[in-house]
Amino acid sequence: MDAIVLLPDHLHCIWRLPEGDSDFSTRWRLIKHHVSRSQTLREHTPLWQPRFWEHAIRNEKDWRVHMDYVHFNPVKHGLVKRPGDWPYSSFNRAVEKGLYEPEWGSSVPISLQEMDLE
Repeated sequence: MDAIVLLPDHLHCIWRLPEGDSDFSTRWRLIKHHVSRSQTLREHTPLWQPRFWEHAIRNEKDWRVHMDYVHFNPVKHGLVKRPGDWPYSSFNRAVEKGLYEPEWGSSVPISLQEMDLE
């Protein structure tokens, strides 16, 4: 998994699947199943929406834009002032790998300024 962010009502992630494998549906089904089984039964509202959206990363630039989108999401939703402040994200791991500066994302990144962030 290259990136992940878990938000109060949704999540985003970037996976690298094995060569020749594009079975997102089974993976999401298993994730939803295991997480749902681990939840307490106190809440009777559905935990998951019945669908997901996938996007095949086309090239390095596309990967970078989507990495930025995933990591900027907590800021976009007003949960924190900068991505590094959100504890449920791979952003700080990406900083450790040298992919981002720690202060990155305190304003809308250039890579996302033309993207529909809704």
